[in-house]
Amino acid sequence: MSTRPLCRVQEPSSRPAADELLVRVLACGVCRTDLHVAEGDLPVHRRGVVPGHEVVGEVVEGPFETGRRVGIAWLRHTCGRCRYCTRGSENLCPRAEYTGWDADGGYADYATVPADYAYPLPEGYPDTELAPLLCAGIIGWRALARANLPSSGRLALYGFGASAHLTAQVALAQGATVHVLTRSAQARELALALGATSVGEAADAPPEPVDSAILFAPAGELVPFALAALDRGGTLALAGIHLTDIPVLHYQRHLFQERQLRSVTANTRRDGREFLRFAAEHRLHVVTTPYPLARADAALTDLAADRVHGAAVLIP
Repeated sequence: MSTRPLCRVQEPSSRPAADELLVRVLACGVCRTDLHVAEGDLPVHRRGVVPGHEVVGEVVEGPFETGRRVGIAWLRHTCGRCRYCTRGSENLCPRAEYTGWDADGGYADYATVPADYAYPLPEGYPDTELAPLLCAGIIGWRALARANLPSSGRLALYGFGASAHLTAQVALAQGATVHVLTRSAQARELALALGATSVGEAADAPPEPVDSAILFAPAGELVPFALAALDRGGTLALAGIHLTDIPVLHYQRHLFQERQLRSVTANTRRDGREFLRFAAEHRLHVVTTPYPLARADAALTDLAADRVHGAAVLIP
């Protein structure tokens, strides 16, 4: 971010295709994936792309009712015909397209989305609190499923930003015991306030072996610590789209006794619908730090430096 990769431009808003919605952006969450796109950690899919894939907007044009509030998330398009799509794993579609990577996203006044990939939104949340649900919430939901958390199980979360603070609340509502390991003192305070049983530094061991763990921090060096924290038969899910290199693992200490290491790749629309239904039925405490759209670069810089409390959200 020190090179200031974002620049403000004024362009005509894209015209929606026949199957698309044009929405006026009301709020857009700032995700760590946006940071990976801006800093080049992810390969360029479209030069000069507008970032942002946690978009809350109102319909201006398209097949939905004008004025309706909808959500735009990371997954924008899948082919619907490949073996992954037909078996219910559209998140693995080789021809998938993503908001803010393949197509312009929500760091803008207007955005488009295929109508089939727009989400209805739960009532009772302001726009700024809805925005983080559309990626931080959804990907946390999928990561929790990938982590195989048993009923009333013990869960360790490594990193405690936008996604983890929502995932913790889902797990707690399901009866889990949650331990949080993160380098941010402010995040540890938030974790305790939300109901975590214990908190510690990122490389600390939780006070008991855990059934499941999720690594949200993009730090591969934490993988051995998280695997070592697992009880027999435990599962570690890696929630990020980007991760630094994982050190050499010791088979007996990190993987033996049927410990599992699983990645998380995007999400399906079913994941999104399930999580948003959960959010409608369980009022989540969404912690946000607002930024004006003109300070999007500052929001990403603060995110890179772990200075954001909860989730950063841009307000046009």
